[in-house]
Amino acid sequence: MRIDSHQHFWIYNPTRDNWITEDMKVIQRDFLPVDLGPILHEHNIHGCVAVQADQSETETQFLITQATQNSFVRGVVGWVDLKSPSLESRLEYFRSIPVIKGFRHIVQSESTGFMLQRDFIRGVRLLNQHKFTYDILIKEHQLEETLEFIEQLPDQKFVINHIAKPAIGSDLTYWKKHITLIARHEQVYCKVSGLVTEANWASWRQADFTPYLDIVFDVFGSKRVMYGSDWPVCLLAAQYAQQLNLIEHHIQSFTTTEKHAIMGENAIRFYNL
Repeated sequence: MRIDSHQHFWIYNPTRDNWITEDMKVIQRDFLPVDLGPILHEHNIHGCVAVQADQSETETQFLITQATQNSFVRGVVGWVDLKSPSLESRLEYFRSIPVIKGFRHIVQSESTGFMLQRDFIRGVRLLNQHKFTYDILIKEHQLEETLEFIEQLPDQKFVINHIAKPAIGSDLTYWKKHITLIARHEQVYCKVSGLVTEANWASWRQADFTPYLDIVFDVFGSKRVMYGSDWPVCLLAAQYAQQLNLIEHHIQSFTTTEKHAIMGENAIRFYNL
């Protein structure tokens, strides 16, 4: 089974979604399952994981509704206040909704040290107790902090989003060093997603991503890497078919078993889809 492990839905709100700037007009509109379903079918992808894009429980409930009404949405990575004193009761509530598989916080927008706060670590520790996953959304400069964060939570299932957003085409020494150290922790997976938007949107080439993908597959192995489109954000730089082809082209020489793992089985296992 082929799974797109990372995509988003939203009803566009220019005030709430102010991260979608004027140079992103192509995604200044609604994106819903009715839009994605035919695309997945066209590319023989059997399901997806809907990931939060707004920091609110209203967003989480919105994604639950989309999943309830569309069976191809097989899992939801929502948002909950991980620093809240009432977190445990909220997690008990979400445990009653099987489509909720994990949670994410938009750490890439937070100040240095956010992940190392005691109450945030306490919150993520509670995720593990309730058998939820945690998606790590960071930028490259936050890798060192992320490593320290992961080391404090050895039993929590993590997945790095968008290979930690290195600036494609720049010096990859720092990124390579720290992504390698993170990959030594067996509970951490990595999504090959969101790559095209970290490169030049108008002129990226397949070869731009080869060194990054080579490193990711080398250090995580084929059993801890999962494909994700980052649709509709990917539309800033590529159509769905183009970003999918980028990954499939890179793994064309892999074994059938490895391809199946990367293109679906790892996501199914990680998220318990």
